Amino acid sequence: VGLWVLFDTRVSAASAATKRKAAVVGVAYFALLAVAGGLITSPVPGGTDGLRVAFLPPGWGPALVYGGDLFNLILMPARVIGYAALAFLVYDTVVEAAGAAVSGIVGLFSCVSCSWPILTSLATSVFGSGTALALTVTTFSYDLSTLVFLVTVVLLRWRPGFST
Repeated sequence: VGLWVLFDTRVSAASAATKRKAAVVGVAYFALLAVAGGLITSPVPGGTDGLRVAFLPPGWGPALVYGGDLFNLILMPARVIGYAALAFLVYDTVVEAAGAAVSGIVGLFSCVSCSWPILTSLATSVFGSGTALALTVTTFSYDLSTLVFLVTVVLLRWRPGFST
């Protein structure tokens, strides 16, 4: 789905200034997803320094991993492509809406595992920590995150209310 978005989406016509502003929003959105989704992390004490390839299951790997003193970078193909697709759709939405990036907010929760700490703290404060909701989201986090990703892609691509 991410590759389809990246290769099939045509950016709306706009001024160079609008496209630059939209690019800043898109890059910032990608950075937010990269940090929230674990592509960029803080260094791990005793972790491996330097660049290496981690052989993970198909889709998740092989992943290019960099461990450093300031940060770690874990480039898993599925996440990099998915986050790039969402960021590109947010960029295109901002270009089309000429400065209104409201649709991009939908994508903030496009990764259930990324937004899980936020959702967990809200759910536990309202329902307590031993809820069935916590067990369900933990058990089906990949399924839920895939569903939310697909819904987000559809909403950002289709953009009801915009003339396309």
